[in-house]
Amino acid sequence: MDYDILFEPVKIGSLKLKNRFSMAPMGPLGLSDSEGGWNTRGIDYYVRRAQGGCGLIITGVTFSDCAVEKQSMPNCPNSTYNPVHFVRTSREMTERVHAYDARIFLMMSAGFGRVTIPTNLGDFPPVAPSAIPHRWLDRTCRPLEKSEIRSIVKSFGDGAFNARRAGFDGIEVHAVHEGYLLDQFAISMFNQRTDEYGGSLENRLRFAREVVEEIKSRCGDDYPVSLRFSLKSMIKDWRVGALPGEDFREKGRDIDEGLEAARLLVSYGYDALDADVGTYDSWWWNHPPMYQKKGLYRDYCAMIKKVVDVPVLCAGRMDDPDMARTAVEEGQCDIINLGRPLLADPDYVKKLWSGHRASIRPCISCQEGCMGRIQEFSAINCAVNPQTARERDFAYRPVLERKKVLVIGGGVAGCEAARVLKTRGHEVSLYEKGSVLGGNLIPGGAPSFKEDDLALASWYGSELARLKVDVHLSSVVDETFDFSSFDAVVFATGSRPKRFPLGCDAKVHLAQDVLLGLADPGRRTVVVGAGLVGCELALHLRQKGVDVTLVEGLDRILVNGPLCHANKDMLEALIPYNGIRTVVSAKVLGYDGRILRYEKDGAVHELVCDSVILSVGYREENALYDKLKGSLAESYVIGDARKVANIMYAVWDAFEVANSI
Repeated sequence: MDYDILFEPVKIGSLKLKNRFSMAPMGPLGLSDSEGGWNTRGIDYYVRRAQGGCGLIITGVTFSDCAVEKQSMPNCPNSTYNPVHFVRTSREMTERVHAYDARIFLMMSAGFGRVTIPTNLGDFPPVAPSAIPHRWLDRTCRPLEKSEIRSIVKSFGDGAFNARRAGFDGIEVHAVHEGYLLDQFAISMFNQRTDEYGGSLENRLRFAREVVEEIKSRCGDDYPVSLRFSLKSMIKDWRVGALPGEDFREKGRDIDEGLEAARLLVSYGYDALDADVGTYDSWWWNHPPMYQKKGLYRDYCAMIKKVVDVPVLCAGRMDDPDMARTAVEEGQCDIINLGRPLLADPDYVKKLWSGHRASIRPCISCQEGCMGRIQEFSAINCAVNPQTARERDFAYRPVLERKKVLVIGGGVAGCEAARVLKTRGHEVSLYEKGSVLGGNLIPGGAPSFKEDDLALASWYGSELARLKVDVHLSSVVDETFDFSSFDAVVFATGSRPKRFPLGCDAKVHLAQDVLLGLADPGRRTVVVGAGLVGCELALHLRQKGVDVTLVEGLDRILVNGPLCHANKDMLEALIPYNGIRTVVSAKVLGYDGRILRYEKDGAVHELVCDSVILSVGYREENALYDKLKGSLAESYVIGDARKVANIMYAVWDAFEVANSI
């Protein structure tokens, strides 16, 4: 096998893992019950990843402290709130995970401190090492008292003891990482204390040292404890993060201090370092969107590897198996940490092991279903895999009566519907008017940073071929089509871009035509509409050397942008950083082929440009459905044809309907 090295056994402390793949910790929101145990959804979620071949499962963050921040993350397990119940539900999970020869660590947190999610704060004042600004709110944090530090340390021991009873193979401490409470103590910018927990680096790491010593004293020196660790903070200023390649002065933890911290932390007893870079002030580093390069932590992990003698885990868009193999071969890390890729495809490891790499469903780094839904709805899911964290409720339903189903449209909704219908056992025919499958994934994947959109389109093509779905490309279905041989029809006819006249239509292009290379924007262009498509198009063109101005009618860009702050905030920062000008609260008046006129603040302004590109949204393409729905025995409209949204809702719509026919 090309990837033999990834399937070698590896040890964390005395614990042997069957391969070098671990499931990275991701917030387990919605996976617990009201008593702090695991609900069925949570158990199924982790067991499914063990079934998929991972050597190590690291749960999302759980809590043991119930006094200082109360339960600051909703719907998450708690190892001390109701120990008997926690042990019982955890035991059910760990026993099932072990059946697949996988190991599982419980991730435990010391708390949020200044980064507490505002909706979870309630009436309690935010805490921190010192009186420093809260990350999100215009509030000053209350310094943590030493008695509270000791109570949190003790809670780690209690929680870890319960975890070991429950069958967990180790603990991952969360963390001297991402600007959470332990990290706030470790970083001098946040820690202005003058007692034994402040001042020197050793003092600032005292909290983290006491945590591992407490766990080891309660669970034994041979009980593995790994640490989530950020080598560098990427902080330009309070609430201001640095961009890739930007020249800035680090105000948080810089590399030299980070390497010394790594040495000290290992000397204190940590058995592995789960490494990355960033903080909540620079969130797009810890939760990298598609605008970050793949494998962005590898160089930082390699630095850590040179100064410690324990395994280093590396996540950060490590879904390319060739990159993962190289990282291990070159000594950059010991274990490949897969987070979002295992949400997209829980069988990633198994498929790679069995030589079916092409069948791995790609993560597109949109963060709509994972971080976005965690942030907005306190639930972890996946945009491209509707079954994630709903494995039992969204299991494929057995077909009791095999039907012939027609799917009209080969965009993401149509492809997903056809895939699910055929997987369940129906006879499926898909008709697509274009020459390729993928719909809006094709223009959307044109920018270099959107390569995974094209990978998803390619995956659908290969999956439909593997399943032997009857696919007809360059085939138009209209009201003259013979529908009589089909038992059900699914309309996935997508959407069309909105357009309005500006005067010189020959030089006014649609965003998708420019992305597909069907229209030339010239050397200087204006993009009208600064939503997600408009901003990504502007960045794409700027990277190709085009001078770009964004004109938006609303008072800011990306008003209806990505759910996840990491994606939205990074794209918003990349626009000015790359020299893209923006004009907001503006009304476009006309274009004569050389000058675009717009109104702002009661005055008329002019922009000289070679072209104007319209990116002002989409309209549902559902005319055929409206004509035929009354004449068909069983018909459905899904995806953008039902309501223009995004890739996630197109996939979810399709899965829901196709799994019910």
